[in-house]
Amino acid sequence: MSSTSSIRVRFAPSPTGMFHVGGARSALFNWAMAAQSGGTLVLRIEDTDASRNSPEWTEGIIRALAWLGMDGGQYEGPYFQSANADKHAEAVHTLKDAGRAYYCDCSREAVVARTGDQHKGYDGFCRDRGLERGPGRALRFRTPDEGQTTVVDLLRGKPVFDNAVLEDFVIARADGSVTFLLANAVDDMSQGITHVVRGEEHLSNAPKQQLLWEALGAEPPVWAHVPVIVNEKRQKLSKRRDKVALEDYRAEGYLAEAMRNYLMLLGWAPSDDREIVPWDVMVEEFRIDDVNTSPAFFDVKKLRAINGEYIRALPPEKFIAECLPFLQEAPFDVDVAVFAELAPLAQTRVALLSEIVQMIDFAFLDEPPSDEQSWNKAMKEPAAAILAAAEAAYQDAPWNAAELKDRLERVGAEHGLKLGKTQAPVRVAVTGRTVGLPLFESLEILGRDRTLARIAAARARLEAA
Repeated sequence: MSSTSSIRVRFAPSPTGMFHVGGARSALFNWAMAAQSGGTLVLRIEDTDASRNSPEWTEGIIRALAWLGMDGGQYEGPYFQSANADKHAEAVHTLKDAGRAYYCDCSREAVVARTGDQHKGYDGFCRDRGLERGPGRALRFRTPDEGQTTVVDLLRGKPVFDNAVLEDFVIARADGSVTFLLANAVDDMSQGITHVVRGEEHLSNAPKQQLLWEALGAEPPVWAHVPVIVNEKRQKLSKRRDKVALEDYRAEGYLAEAMRNYLMLLGWAPSDDREIVPWDVMVEEFRIDDVNTSPAFFDVKKLRAINGEYIRALPPEKFIAECLPFLQEAPFDVDVAVFAELAPLAQTRVALLSEIVQMIDFAFLDEPPSDEQSWNKAMKEPAAAILAAAEAAYQDAPWNAAELKDRLERVGAEHGLKLGKTQAPVRVAVTGRTVGLPLFESLEILGRDRTLARIAAARARLEAA
């Protein structure tokens, strides 16, 4: 791959109602490739299919890219495929007039009836019938009967396709609208695209598009078909079965930097087997021809772990700011000043920003949250005695975490228990759960009155049982 600024790579998503993580990975690969070569990233919205197009979906793509860091300053465009209709129509006439395309009125049923095989492609029946444009007639590209088409692919070498097995494919529908194959090729030509990075499911289209480029008198681009992304069962990620929308991950509390980092690892690896790598370092190291061709496993556990690393690395004020949108949706009012005290305790324990609500809810609810499983686990003998002793010990204690811990340790020693066992009933009485923020720092922030009231309420419940 050349490193000159003449490189123009394009990312061309279709508006589909959600932004697939596979599309996000392709966008990042394109962006990194353009950035490290000093080239240009071109964003084109393929919006010619009216049934799959709406302004809201297009805006969703722009917002998703911006969230990943690709704002308008990172790419040229966006261009819209629908705005290129005149050039598409011109290409249709050029191919028809040159004898490289012909009209066909065959239905799929007619083709199957002739070939006797529902899996066989078009049989070329209308090649020499001389049909003109009319109702029910699509325009097909006449593929060569002989020879081969070689696709230069930066990941896969030079796959060779026998022209004889390429069916005469439709380039314009009966209503006059052009298909993806032609529109894509014409747009790439008109926008000077030199490199195309996309999913390997499009590899079978490459020889057809390359034939279109050549028939229209242009030099085909250099291709790079990146591996598919699969789930834990090694099935290709599907929106019908898997969580694939980038928006869903954002709503769950994944940081853009973490998602960007993780998606770049799907098929490519930085040096020294590192996983947490700043974007500018990735751009410096990334080479598209280093991408592995094997299917890339979308490991949600690894993504979650990487997100946790990024959360822990946030400056405290940034962590608070990232949490606020989730807290604003919480079913209780949050005192931001109190949350700022709890935030350092929570930052080391959440892997998703959405987890913050359950992590700190005890501090803002009138009563601790109810969790029967936690209650039943912690409130076994001698829980009642421990709570009574803790309540007495805390009545006149200096209210700081170190003193609260020291006094509860002494309570535990009187009962022959280590601190872990001793603090379990106190934690559940005050926070409602067996797992959460550091207990004594939480008690300090919650305050003496609320802490003692909750311990007393838990004792009363035990006595009434």
